[in-house]
Amino acid sequence: MRAGAFLYPWDVTGDPAAPGRLAALGLDRITLAAAYHSTRALTPRHPRHRIVTAGHAAVLYPPDPARWRGRALAPYPAGDWAPGDAFGAAADALAGTGLALHSWVVLAHNSRLGAEHPESSVVNAYGDAYPWAPCIGQDAVRAFLTDLAAEAAVRPGAAGTELESCGWYGLAHLHAHDKTAGVALDSGAQYLMSLCFCPSCREGYGKEGADPDELAAAVRSALEPVWRGGPAAPLPAPLADAALAWRLAAARTLQEDAVAAVRAAAPPGFRVLLHADPVPYHCGANAGTDPAQVLAVADGVVTPAPHVAAFAAHARVGTVVAANLTVVGGMGGSPGTLAADARRAADQGATELSLYHAGLASDADLAEVREALAALR
Repeated sequence: MRAGAFLYPWDVTGDPAAPGRLAALGLDRITLAAAYHSTRALTPRHPRHRIVTAGHAAVLYPPDPARWRGRALAPYPAGDWAPGDAFGAAADALAGTGLALHSWVVLAHNSRLGAEHPESSVVNAYGDAYPWAPCIGQDAVRAFLTDLAAEAAVRPGAAGTELESCGWYGLAHLHAHDKTAGVALDSGAQYLMSLCFCPSCREGYGKEGADPDELAAAVRSALEPVWRGGPAAPLPAPLADAALAWRLAAARTLQEDAVAAVRAAAPPGFRVLLHADPVPYHCGANAGTDPAQVLAVADGVVTPAPHVAAFAAHARVGTVVAANLTVVGGMGGSPGTLAADARRAADQGATELSLYHAGLASDADLAEVREALAALR
């Protein structure tokens, strides 16, 4: 089974030993970040640093001025954590390894965009904005994300791309000094707290036959039991159906538009995968999708290993179903069981592995990855 691993440019640039170390793991490809959200990342082997702090969501290459001139919503260049063409420098360093290179593009997850353009954000039923979550129901946001997908995906040296957060982002979000876990929110409550009521979404609900004020009031009412420690109440069926219909249409058409834009900009044979969840109303990095629909649009998906079977059931000849497995022990991963986990994923229909994350993993984690990949071959 072919295997790839995620990587940041700063894991490679400035570390002459990195390309050889990666090549020795037994991987087939590297998925290298080209557009990424803010983060604080460990670099356990780098000769010059141990912590990289990416202060805001940014493209890790010089954005094209002609593409973005005069537009309110535009990508932000990186700061000193990834200066200049960081993606290109890392791609050049990896070019002699024999590893295929794919770009890794994060779309609807951008806290700086929401801070500087609050009108672009998801707004919940209480009127609270989520600045980390651009609302994909808005035309301006969709145009920004579609052009970003095309530009960031098709970088020199890349033979394919993985589009992350190509859909709705919601309440769930790792945040500095987070204090939102005081009341447990199950998937239903998370969904209710993620429904957007910005002007575009209010109009969208109306087109589906729901009064947006009535829907917002129903969402708040359904959440009242949650704040008292119980489960959320169901929304009235007509309102629930209208809300879901609007959101599914917005996500589906964004995914279609983003994939089409990448293909229009890419050379023949360029592979386009989406990070995806098989439950259409789910939000986040693995955007909720309809498995049959998304596999009719993209070349395949990258999905957490437990979701593989849901996508494999709709796969055609040549469809990629990549099982995403965390191999960083300190982040809850299990590199020691990678071979067994990979075989289990293959039995469920996985065609490839995507390993998170070669730059964050310890030496011991990487040693177990190397042994597991050798055993799988």
